[in-house]
Amino acid sequence: MDFLKTPLIGLKADQFRHPLDLEATNSLKQLPGLDLLVRNLLGPIGEQFFYLDNIASSVLVGEQQLPHLHQLLLEACKILDLEPPQLYVRQHPVPNAYTFAMRGRQPFIVMHTSLIELLTPPEIQAVIAHELGHLKCDHGVYLTLANLMVLAANQLPNLGGAIAQSLQAQLLEWVRCAEFTCDRAALLAAQDPKVVISLLMKLAGGSATLAPQLNVDAFLAQARAYDDISRNQLGEMLKQAQTAQLTHPVPVLRAREIDRWASTKDYESLLHQREMRYNKNSEPKGGWRNW
Repeated sequence: MDFLKTPLIGLKADQFRHPLDLEATNSLKQLPGLDLLVRNLLGPIGEQFFYLDNIASSVLVGEQQLPHLHQLLLEACKILDLEPPQLYVRQHPVPNAYTFAMRGRQPFIVMHTSLIELLTPPEIQAVIAHELGHLKCDHGVYLTLANLMVLAANQLPNLGGAIAQSLQAQLLEWVRCAEFTCDRAALLAAQDPKVVISLLMKLAGGSATLAPQLNVDAFLAQARAYDDISRNQLGEMLKQAQTAQLTHPVPVLRAREIDRWASTKDYESLLHQREMRYNKNSEPKGGWRNW
């Protein structure tokens, strides 16, 4: 397989993990009895239900089934130094993709048909890489734990409602922080910030007819305007109220974060160091490969 991008051989999750994700994950791990409770709730029946529901209602991508998507998956996994999960395509009118990772089961990614139809191949690969970021950082397992914990808290008598609300707020905060990390994984695979920003822009206001007309630079200017709202207390309160119940940060905020990280020395050195290692180990003597 011939790659024009830098494979990040030996890439570790903490090398690109967003600081907010690290903080929120550490906070989540402090919840007493979380993992034990979920292991008791999550038996073989639950695992089999989710797996069979997906495999029965979606199309499994492979060498003989939608091979262009299979190739995008393999390339993204090679770049992020990750074993390929299963990839499914599911008929759905709402553009979305998600990851499912259960103990004892092969992880899989699901992409909705409406999302695929909205995006270019590089943007589709960025979505796949975003979902791979969940697997690289063990987010898939934590996402499952989060959903089950909220469900369990709702079943507890008396304090169940209050516990559920408290857990839901903390878990949603963690999920939003985790998304920043996975956007970075998308950038590491795309190795072009405009691809990731264009993807986020289309999720905010794209359609099959409007997508080719959208402007990335204008969307980044919009993100800066969103930042300006935080300069007063009322604006900050409104922003917090707007995002409190969301599972993802708003698209303009995600675009701004990617734009900022793409210009940092951390990002540049990560690509450069991996490129040097790859060239040293893979190329014949006599020069650098032109990436």
